[in-house]
Amino acid sequence: MTPQAIALVQQSFARLTPISDETATLFYERLFATAPELRPLFHGDMRRQGKKLMSTLNVVVTGLTDLTTILPATGRLARLHVAYGVSAAHYTPFGAALLWTLERELGAEWTPELAAAWRDAYAMLSETMLAAAYGDTTPS
Repeated sequence: MTPQAIALVQQSFARLTPISDETATLFYERLFATAPELRPLFHGDMRRQGKKLMSTLNVVVTGLTDLTTILPATGRLARLHVAYGVSAAHYTPFGAALLWTLERELGAEWTPELAAAWRDAYAMLSETMLAAAYGDTTPS
């Protein structure tokens, strides 16, 4: 990713901080509407899960300027998610729901350039996670 794309991702994510609970709720509503087979993977309090999601995204987005710090952590996270029942195929609907949510929450600020930056960030991170979890970078 270019420094400009990283800055776009970081600046746009910072705008979601005040509405992080609502953003997480919208994300999970979209994820479960488009991929209902994923709902059984989530147990317990979804508000708490949403806070975890936003916290993890914050760490990852902040760390885009120093990939050596976040890529090993994302690999560990991916291996942990395998134990929860996450498969390589789940990365596609997750990414689609994330991008859809960002577009809705950012509204007019969601430009083609910002969309491309987020797609690149998700592609890079998901490929790293897939390789760590499954030894493969192609979702099936």
